[in-house]
Amino acid sequence: MANISAKRIKREFKEIMKSEEVAGGAITLELVNNSWTELHGTIAGPLDTPYEGGTFHLEIKVPETYPFNPPKIRFITKIWHPNVSSVTGAICLDILKDQWAAALTLRTVLLSIQVLLSAAEPNDPQDAVVAKQYLENQHLFNVTARHWTNIYAGGPTAIHDCNQKIQVLLDMGINEDQARVALSTYDWNLERATEQIFS
Repeated sequence: MANISAKRIKREFKEIMKSEEVAGGAITLELVNNSWTELHGTIAGPLDTPYEGGTFHLEIKVPETYPFNPPKIRFITKIWHPNVSSVTGAICLDILKDQWAAALTLRTVLLSIQVLLSAAEPNDPQDAVVAKQYLENQHLFNVTARHWTNIYAGGPTAIHDCNQKIQVLLDMGINEDQARVALSTYDWNLERATEQIFS
């Protein structure tokens, strides 16, 4: 790794460890295999959102050209959000692409991702299916996002209706993740989800 990049990341890492966000549990950052190019981050689901109470894990890959190019970040924790792929965890956020500036830091990026959970941009989606649900049925979107947060991110709210419908598909021999994705995609309509799975 380029010397300037390693020095910068070490400095940022120290600053993050002293930050009030780390002290308050809002974000964390740690090295993977003692490498300054591979990091693991977490963000806490923001209050008053369907993600509240969840802990979301992020894979962070820092290029040798950092800080002149942005880090590559994706969600490891599955999440139901218009700007995050429910399949790959890829994030649609302008500062991770064309709005990146060398003055930005890993701390500001993690906090920006946390803000994105509070303020989705459904008209610039990473996941079109999630964005469609967000725009057309906000209540159902919140139920689905809260359910995914409970299952994948340790969120506190179990959605019994969702769990019961998933159990029906499990009883048919369907894989749990496949059942959850189909039901989420088809607005928890059991008949339509079943048709999609068996078509």
